[in-house]
Amino acid sequence: MTDLTKALDDLALPFAIDGKQTRGRIVRLGGVAERVVAGHGYRGDAARLAGEALAIVSLLGTALKFEGTLTLQTRGEGRARMVVADFATPGQVRSFVSVADDAEPDAPLLGEGSFALTIDPSEGQNRYQGIVEMHGSLSEAALLYFQQSEQIPTRLKIAVGQAQSDGQPTWRAGGILLQRVAGEGGLAPQDADDDDWVRFGALLDTVGADELLDPTLSGEDLLYRLFNEDIVRVFEPQPIVFQCRCSAERVANVLDAYSMDELEDLKTPDGAIEAKCEFCGTVYPYERAPAF
Repeated sequence: MTDLTKALDDLALPFAIDGKQTRGRIVRLGGVAERVVAGHGYRGDAARLAGEALAIVSLLGTALKFEGTLTLQTRGEGRARMVVADFATPGQVRSFVSVADDAEPDAPLLGEGSFALTIDPSEGQNRYQGIVEMHGSLSEAALLYFQQSEQIPTRLKIAVGQAQSDGQPTWRAGGILLQRVAGEGGLAPQDADDDDWVRFGALLDTVGADELLDPTLSGEDLLYRLFNEDIVRVFEPQPIVFQCRCSAERVANVLDAYSMDELEDLKTPDGAIEAKCEFCGTVYPYERAPAF
């Protein structure tokens, strides 16, 4: 991987289109996506699902104006019974996909279910959660969330796939988000059907997966391709890293609440108790402290 590619990867690029009450972000995930997908050994559509979840929380989490976490979670009837991804300020992400062992191979990956976004500030503000029904992809559910819970006109395009890096195929994820925002003086967003918003949507439809995944195409260049007839202001890029927040202490706090019978069911054949983090794969041995 060249220094140029590293400079263009694992970041979110915020931007605004002057005079059009439109803002957005582009996210490019290289090493972060590869760490999650390769670390879990995901393949095919499960790998793409994990990357899509990473891109969504990166696009949304980098818009937080306070310290805290944003968590995406699904529960569905498809092969992927659960998808979880979260973003912790200023730019730490992780995700995992739980695929049912007994699922039919031709069953839909997600199927019918629920999609939840939870925003949990570190302090000073209340926790918020929005839940919508899930009938298709994660991206479609995210758009439904903005329509029903936030009532913010939103357009979203995400791609996940493999690209060559140092002669080896590596997983990448990329995405672009556009939103209508309040104008000066707190005026409500313009009608979502106005000519500019319709035009922006048509332009976004032209973005190909190859452009979102190209490790040599900068976010600024992609914005120029899309909006060269408009004045686009680009802001400071926000780095994104893979970071798991698991710890032996957190595992112990959870397992300390289990009864002895429940702990007995968790024992391995050699009598040990271990807990594996679904996000990073770290295995933590556990032994209950004696009561005094």
